[in-house]
Amino acid sequence: MGFRGFIVLVVLMGMRGSPTGAVSLKDESAHPNFVTREQKDLTVEEGRGDVMATGELNPSHFPARRAAKVVQHYLNTRYGSPYRLFGLEDVHSATAEDVADTGRRYHLQISAHEIISNRTQKCSADVFFPRGEPTQSPEVKASCEELLQNTTAQEEALYQRYKEGHSLLSAQYIPDSQGHIEPDMMPFWHLSIVASSFIMLHESTENTLYNMAQVAQITQLETEREELKFDSHMLLHDMVSQEILHWKLLFTWSPAEGVKVQQMQQIPKPNH
Repeated sequence: MGFRGFIVLVVLMGMRGSPTGAVSLKDESAHPNFVTREQKDLTVEEGRGDVMATGELNPSHFPARRAAKVVQHYLNTRYGSPYRLFGLEDVHSATAEDVADTGRRYHLQISAHEIISNRTQKCSADVFFPRGEPTQSPEVKASCEELLQNTTAQEEALYQRYKEGHSLLSAQYIPDSQGHIEPDMMPFWHLSIVASSFIMLHESTENTLYNMAQVAQITQLETEREELKFDSHMLLHDMVSQEILHWKLLFTWSPAEGVKVQQMQQIPKPNH
């Protein structure tokens, strides 16, 4: 895919070097996927046969749900935080149209689920998959304003704790091989899903369906800037190919600025 390998999305002043090396996994096959309510029955079923269908689509089939999943990643990149995380609850209707020779556009009516507050809202969204080489990221338009609750107090408390702390955060295997996440790590699991949504949105095509699987490693880095800065190794699951994909991700977060990705790089699967 175009732009695979080393990708620089945002370069902040004063950034030095690249993320640290990869870590090995204990038992990759045992690591559970991040499962939201819509994924319990989400499969790449016989609906893949009409991937290039136009007009009205079956909302439960792969083309409609694949496009709707891209909306989920978009909402996380725009509005996600350690205390605000979006999932796809349902696709109510979907249509697709070819746009000259430039690509395909999907018009969707979905229910988006803000997972932490357990709130759901119906939203309209458009997803455009450009054609051509190199492969370009999909373009998304969506608005779910009712789900954007105020989380400033929680975010500020987390930010101050790790901004002023005497030691830097370092953690591995979130969740662990039994699916367990320590309570103190839950905000960083959410934050990592938000950060990984930048990868999943950028890499999505009409033939992918990405999902967060695990944080293999996350390390807080020293910085003189106001944001918290993290170096991480993420595992993503492509539900179409059933591959587990390894990515290094360097990103920052603060309540004021949200999540900003500085670097992302796909890395080979570690040898055991």
